[in-house]
Amino acid sequence: MLSGALAAVLAVLPGAPPAPQPPQDSCTVTDPELAELSGMVVDSSGGGDAVVALADGGRRIELQRLGHALGPGAPDCAITGTRRIDIDPYDAEDLARGPDGALWVADTGDNDERRETVAVIVVPARGAPALHRLRYPDGPHDAEALLVDPTGRPVIVTKEIGSAGVYRTAGPPAGTGPTPLQLVGRLSLPASDTEGGPVGAIGSLVVTGAAASADGKVVALRSYTDAWLYSAPDGDPAMALTEDPAPVRVPLPDEPQGEAIAFTPDGSLVSGSETRGGVRGVVRVVPGAAALAAPAGNPAVAGVSADPSGTAAPRPGAPAAVDGPAPDWLPAATGGAIAAGLLLVVTVALALRARRR
Repeated sequence: MLSGALAAVLAVLPGAPPAPQPPQDSCTVTDPELAELSGMVVDSSGGGDAVVALADGGRRIELQRLGHALGPGAPDCAITGTRRIDIDPYDAEDLARGPDGALWVADTGDNDERRETVAVIVVPARGAPALHRLRYPDGPHDAEALLVDPTGRPVIVTKEIGSAGVYRTAGPPAGTGPTPLQLVGRLSLPASDTEGGPVGAIGSLVVTGAAASADGKVVALRSYTDAWLYSAPDGDPAMALTEDPAPVRVPLPDEPQGEAIAFTPDGSLVSGSETRGGVRGVVRVVPGAAALAAPAGNPAVAGVSADPSGTAAPRPGAPAAVDGPAPDWLPAATGGAIAAGLLLVVTVALALRARRR
């Protein structure tokens, strides 16, 4: 490994690629409702950037708004609002945003690889959620990473050591299905010496979350220890993951069980971790990370419009914003919540943990 001084010198040499900034702690997860933090998006509809978080486990979908997690000197990751979706998931794992602004829940966890179908749950800003069941073409897979392409097709990346599958549907899913998934390609995360995660070095090889920048031009996959940024000049996440030969590494060291990742509108990378072994999870920010993988010729930081007004550019193919009030968030409950028990059993062969069904 390079010494800190030598790395700093190389970082400023002509032609040297810019190095990502170290992740900055934003807040610590203390609420037991988020002990199994697994997915995140950043919502700016309320006049500021707020994390919307998903914890896996439970008998219904609960989207938790952390209204102060990203503010200057954020005091904590306290829940400031909850949106409850009365759909009983099997194992919800990730959270993504669709081209129309709807939130997509990935009910794709399958540690034992025995599910005949998996599902996505589409939660619009207003109106009833929609459940779409999906079926792999080659048998069950465990997956913790979801993206949505500009046409409204879900892109799922499986959690497999050495060769993760990238799957998507032929068109936007309609009805309860099951809608067939198609194998688009495979990818392998490079090995990493970043410390952290529940399974040691093997944790750098499995995909535990995904996110896309606001303009869709940068796609991120994360492992337990790192984020990998892929250039997506056409805004197509599936093609980016299978065609970009040199993703940019952003180390995310010392997270107890890092599974959540998101982008802010200005291209900063937000990571989140579950609580594990008594070590509380944390939400952290890597400023300007998306710019490290912005497509050549893109004059703006990925996720930020080149318009002098600074208005964020919509993702390609995204419909116009819908006028009307923002969704109602139930106020945070007082008195604390009952902690959900964590049953974490790691099998080294598959780098999987047993989840509470």
